[in-house]
Amino acid sequence: MASRPRTGLSPRTLRTLLAALVTASVAVPVSGAARPAAVPAPVPAALAPLRGHLTPAALDARYAVNRAGIRAAGRVAAGHGDHVRARALRVLADPARHFLSFDGRDGGRTAEVYGDLAHARRIAVLVPGSDTGLDHYARFGAGAAALRAEMGAGAAVIAWLGYRTPATVSTAVLTTGRADEAAPGLRSFVGALAAAAPAARLSLLCHSYGSVVCARAAPGLPVADLVLYGSPGTGVDRAAALRTRATVWAGRGSADHIDLVPHGRLRLPCVTVGFGGDPVSEAFGARVFDAGGAAHSGYLRPGSVSLRNLARIAAGRTAADASGGSAADGPGRTTAAATHAGEAGRA
Repeated sequence: MASRPRTGLSPRTLRTLLAALVTASVAVPVSGAARPAAVPAPVPAALAPLRGHLTPAALDARYAVNRAGIRAAGRVAAGHGDHVRARALRVLADPARHFLSFDGRDGGRTAEVYGDLAHARRIAVLVPGSDTGLDHYARFGAGAAALRAEMGAGAAVIAWLGYRTPATVSTAVLTTGRADEAAPGLRSFVGALAAAAPAARLSLLCHSYGSVVCARAAPGLPVADLVLYGSPGTGVDRAAALRTRATVWAGRGSADHIDLVPHGRLRLPCVTVGFGGDPVSEAFGARVFDAGGAAHSGYLRPGSVSLRNLARIAAGRTAADASGGSAADGPGRTTAAATHAGEAGRA
């Protein structure tokens, strides 16, 4: 079951905890490495916006253009002496990989497709959190592949790395600044995808700081589900304040260190830090799904309760399928332990 939200913090305690976050950060780094220095990359080829139906021929042509762009970026990285980036790009340039977009500059911006997007009836868009970039892309890609496999036939997953993610140990990860920068791009991408695939059911799955990005982009977004997992908060105190018609879900694994982050906002002279209400709290008003024993970077681990329930939500199953509650429970809090018991039995 989801861990209990922390409540009742006094302003002084909140101020102390948030100050500690500013100076040192309580969050354990997901990638285990600081963001590398900027690596030069060529300007990507201009691509027409996604429009109309996503035909196999049109997608194949788009994938080929971006594959060429990845290879060109790899050559520039190698010439610059950044062999880590060059190796990472060689992996991404594999003909089996399919990128709707690619820009190697400023840490990298990508949108990678897993599955048959041309014929997908259900599409999940993954939005990552801190320390995700081209040099540390493998876990993000592996998670997208695992989600696609769990969703089954007729599904596609898009791993959207469309913004400059903050470093885990930084002050940027404590404010909405990067999310404010990212939201217009996410809104534009999802809007274009919805127009290009009008018959598909779209879901937005947002991890960690990515949930702040999704919250900023949420108003009016044409998605059926907005899923917040491993979230430090969204910048609002109630799901209703997201101004979305989507069903808002929230989940937190029992081993997720994000539970240590205090929930609130603190106005400092030059910036506001913190992200407000706890998404898994009853007061927030999201549907709470069982994330089992997931650690912060383990929600998409194959065989886990969290992956199974994220896939069920993205596939459009009922609330009872994903949370163990009844669909009649309404948009408030629902919890479950049925699938968590199965995970414990395998441990």
